[in-house]
Amino acid sequence: MRKLLSIVVLLAFLALPAFAQLALFPTPAKVSGGKGSFTIGTASPISGNGGYADELAKKLQSELKGLGLSGTPSKGTVRLVLDEKLKMPDEAYSLTVSQESVLLEASSESGLFYAKEALKQLARFGKGTVRACKITDQPRYGWRGFMLDESRHFFGKEKVKQYLDIMASLRMNIFHWHLTDEPGWRIEIKKYPKLTSVGAIGNWHDPEAPAKFYTQEEIKEIVAYAAERHIMVVPEFDMPGHATAVSRSYPELSGGGEGKWDGFTFHPCKETTYQFISDVLDEIVSLFPSPYIHIGGDEVHYGNQSWFTDPEIQQFIKDKGLQNETGLEHYFVKRAADIVASKGKTMIGWDEIIDAGVSPDKAIVMWWRHDRKHQLVKALENGYNVIMTPRRPFYADFVQYGEHKVGRLWNGYNAIEDVYRFPEPIIHLTKDYEDQVMGLQFSLWTERVADEKRLDFMTFPRLVAVAEDGWTPAKEKECSLFMKKLPYFLDYLKTLGIYYFDPFNPASTPEPDAPAKEDVLQNG
Repeated sequence: MRKLLSIVVLLAFLALPAFAQLALFPTPAKVSGGKGSFTIGTASPISGNGGYADELAKKLQSELKGLGLSGTPSKGTVRLVLDEKLKMPDEAYSLTVSQESVLLEASSESGLFYAKEALKQLARFGKGTVRACKITDQPRYGWRGFMLDESRHFFGKEKVKQYLDIMASLRMNIFHWHLTDEPGWRIEIKKYPKLTSVGAIGNWHDPEAPAKFYTQEEIKEIVAYAAERHIMVVPEFDMPGHATAVSRSYPELSGGGEGKWDGFTFHPCKETTYQFISDVLDEIVSLFPSPYIHIGGDEVHYGNQSWFTDPEIQQFIKDKGLQNETGLEHYFVKRAADIVASKGKTMIGWDEIIDAGVSPDKAIVMWWRHDRKHQLVKALENGYNVIMTPRRPFYADFVQYGEHKVGRLWNGYNAIEDVYRFPEPIIHLTKDYEDQVMGLQFSLWTERVADEKRLDFMTFPRLVAVAEDGWTPAKEKECSLFMKKLPYFLDYLKTLGIYYFDPFNPASTPEPDAPAKEDVLQNG
């Protein structure tokens, strides 16, 4: 049945106009056609114009061997040209295919890299034969991100590298790495070894699971691997909430809490807390060249119950002239912003930080609460740069098909079609503030994602739609066309061993098992 449906979909795809048939993800900004085609083989002559272009040419020559190419290669050449004089925008590229040659051009290294990735896709899907065309391409947004939560469940560097490879193919350029939260601390900090000897023990469904974390050498390896693919890795160090793993490791830093939320916050009044944050950030900054550090800043109310009764905290609120416990939260966030700024970095936080009054010069807002569109508008009106990652439709832990049983719901679920149509349903809210919208991000929280099979299932193929949202101009997006050509990418994912959800034949990809522990935030 799966094979039959694929054939039907592909036949419908082939019935489209010639240029719309281009199997390229994401869809380019502009495509024009030519006559004939060019066939690339593993021995095709490939060259650059020096420096980075030569490096990419050698890389492409090697990568062609794994694409399953067939047919007799054309006699012409493949040429990569990096030239600032072309005056293309950053990340832009052109790809010209004729019967005699293939020419990849860009003014930036990232642009030439994306041209290479585009050519690889066309060669892979065409078994080496690429239709003659001229592609002129550049991204819609500068921030095209994917967030992976490895605090709740840990997946390891090889899985991360696989995802970075797929992101590179899709021209996604930000990997937001959620490494600290309640269940576990996942990054080695040499000055505070208990963060991993104690804080890395456990995961979301098993608090006694063996400690898992990334050493600093592994972090450096992954950051370098990402950089080679023009992907920036942005780390997240959660505060003042979601600090339970820190509280287990160093109880003297805990702000208390109650029940399942015990130890949820940092102690907001101790100078030792802020010294700890500064020390940890020193090591994080040394590992991540990104100009950004994400500090979380969300959901503090879940575990700040002790703030209301702790005499030291109450006296601190009075001494600092803070209005209440919410004022104390804002005090903490502003101090965090100052510490991050002192390290030469810019703070990113979830949309709760807007209310803290941090200067827009020191903070970027990630809008996540889809039901609070006023927070998006408020951020823009107050001068913040914004990254859009609303949980509807951009949270990957939400159900993606009506018959699936595991995952979050909120008056519906996050089907791939809804993912694809974003951000158009809310784009009117950003009118007149386009320069402040940095881009968008798909975020995967892993409460109910405990293994690679389910990780893949919740990520793909929705991440392919996100890539198009971030890259392709709105006027060139067409959901029906995207779905018609999607089987090409699904077949590619299959070669990688990715267990994706098949939206054309859901029964062929049953929903994987998940931890039995109930998610207390199932519906919100």
